[in-house]
Amino acid sequence: MNTNKIVFLFPGQGSQAVGMGRNLFEQFTEARQTFEEADDALGFSLSKLCFDGPEEQLRLTEFTQPAIFTVSIAAQRVLAAHGVTPAYVAGHSLGEYSANVAAGSISFRDAVTTVRSRGSFMQDAVPAGEGAMAAILGLPADVVIELCGKAAAETAAVVSAANINSPEQTVISGAVIAVERAAALAKEAGAKRTVMLPVSAPFHCALMLPAQDRLSELLLALPFADSQVPVAINVDATLETAADTLRDALIRQVSGAVRWVECIRLLTAQQPTHFIEVGPGKVLGGLMRQIDRSQPYLNVEDQASLDKTLAALKSS
Repeated sequence: MNTNKIVFLFPGQGSQAVGMGRNLFEQFTEARQTFEEADDALGFSLSKLCFDGPEEQLRLTEFTQPAIFTVSIAAQRVLAAHGVTPAYVAGHSLGEYSANVAAGSISFRDAVTTVRSRGSFMQDAVPAGEGAMAAILGLPADVVIELCGKAAAETAAVVSAANINSPEQTVISGAVIAVERAAALAKEAGAKRTVMLPVSAPFHCALMLPAQDRLSELLLALPFADSQVPVAINVDATLETAADTLRDALIRQVSGAVRWVECIRLLTAQQPTHFIEVGPGKVLGGLMRQIDRSQPYLNVEDQASLDKTLAALKSS
């Protein structure tokens, strides 16, 4: 397996599902220890929430974020136990914490408690009902960004590109009135579809600055190390290993856009042999197909997908 040059991709919010991680927990000591460590650090049974729900609680941002993060690191540790390690890592929004843990720049325990606070701070930053997010499908990102500027000027409210997910999909975020206006402008400009998203807060826009300030205090108090492999950071779409840069990127991404397309193109330029989505779901695999179908994509979220991935790596 040493000839493989692997990129690990870690999912963000939206990949959660009741039952996630249970199979890994039952089959692998490394996964069981990861869940036990999370339960102990958080002071409640995150593992029970992941495995049994209820779904309404799992959908709350302050629980969703540590849950997805913990399942991702459980999968990453199982891969490590099978000798599969990355040459590069990246994570979508929340997933950047998983990437940093996998790269060795922050401890799992520090990250899981921080991620729960991050979810809580983001939830608290904007009163319920005042913020919104929408997916704009079928328009280039630069057009969407321009329309957000127009909508913001017309409504005197915040709206901006939050996630540049693929050439076909840009998610916008901000105040309800401005997001709805930008979505209407996008329709007029020829967007295939605009979809208001069922989210609890408007992530990755200027309305998140109060959450960013609170999170900044926590992150500045935590020990960070230089990472052992480069991390493709969301806000700048650059490969970084320096501890302070990685920490600063996690702070800035709360209100900054996730430049996912550029991150993936940056990583494909390193000529990896495989991309592996590590954690629940296959959301990033779907985006990968839209960005570059030619890239070999695998995923690990349970024993079946692990076996398939190990077989593919062995035969390559």
